Amino acid sequence: MADSDVVNGSADDHEVAPLAKKSAGASLLDSREDFEMLEHLEDDVDDDLPPLEDAGGGKKKSSPAKDPAKEDKSAESPSAEPEEWLDVLGNGQLRKKVLEAGAGPDSRPQKGQNVTIHLKTALTNGTVVDELKDLSFTLGDGDVLQALDLTVQLMEMGEKALIEAAAKYAYGALGSSAPAVPPDADLLLEVQLLSADEALDLELMPPSERIILANRKRERGNVHYQRADYAFAVNSYGIALQITEASSRVDISQEEEEELLDMKVKCLNNMAAAQLKLDHYEAALRSCVSVLAHQPDNVKALFRKGKVLALQGEFAEAIKTLKMALKLEPSNKTIHAELSKLVKKHSEQKGAEQAMYKKMLGNPSNSSVQKHRAKSSWGLSWKWLFGATAVAIGGVALSVVIAARN
Repeated sequence: MADSDVVNGSADDHEVAPLAKKSAGASLLDSREDFEMLEHLEDDVDDDLPPLEDAGGGKKKSSPAKDPAKEDKSAESPSAEPEEWLDVLGNGQLRKKVLEAGAGPDSRPQKGQNVTIHLKTALTNGTVVDELKDLSFTLGDGDVLQALDLTVQLMEMGEKALIEAAAKYAYGALGSSAPAVPPDADLLLEVQLLSADEALDLELMPPSERIILANRKRERGNVHYQRADYAFAVNSYGIALQITEASSRVDISQEEEEELLDMKVKCLNNMAAAQLKLDHYEAALRSCVSVLAHQPDNVKALFRKGKVLALQGEFAEAIKTLKMALKLEPSNKTIHAELSKLVKKHSEQKGAEQAMYKKMLGNPSNSSVQKHRAKSSWGLSWKWLFGATAVAIGGVALSVVIAARN
């Protein structure tokens, strides 16, 4: 893998995915046993990078003595202030200092452009951990460390700058194995902006290149997902979806259309997983429905749809959806477990509802039985009284007849 193919971390752990470079190995969300984990996720970094020179990061952090040559450059380009630190976000956690002036403010790149930089990464003690020459990425797409996405757009063409980045704008609490960055490590980034070009028109891009580009963005989303940067993951999947859905003004074969559709389905499935993590249930449900519109028997989409419906309290519909998924994969333990848990929860809910109804209505079944018994007892009493009266009257009449005969 060439230097330009190497992934270099993200905002809270973003890794670089150069727009015009080759893509690393594919990554898929979800294993069969666990739909919330990444499956076969390969490390997108090259562990065989050549030894790197000392960037001198520790020395550059302090303000050096004024150099006449630098003063001359500063006079020629008033926009460059080599001795001043720019607090990019105003919180002191992301600062930028110009080392070599650029071509002026008008040469600054814009979001959406493909930029190429020379990047040297060092720890705050000056230890260089990585160096990338001709690193290309799309500015503002979240393809790189957040520190780079935020500061490169402030650089002038040809400018060289030193960037102090707090861990939250670099590799975050997890750190990185390649390059070797400890958890919660602040970084010094020496960056030189080499070029900025307009992004290619998706409608004119050959379908094969669109597929590669969409897959690269999807893989970038997988990296964010793995590092629990779910909002960044949704953003990357969204960009990949836009690429797959763009209309084409060039010839496209049936096979390429199918590949783009398959890529779209993967992005929607992965986006649903990230949206679930963010508790964006309506958005996750829409993503699942979109997948099922193209592939009605997509097990992952059915599984996630069932989970969303359950979280929204639609237990009957959720059970029905999960049964459809289980019918397609009868041996899937995850679906079995989720379905069993859901059936139990639904049963408990129905029991609680029945108890509540009985309490509200005052146990109508018992009261009706009591009314029936009371009615029956009154009926018996009246019948007995009527019979006894009839017998008494009959006895009196008989006595009168006998007495008259005598």
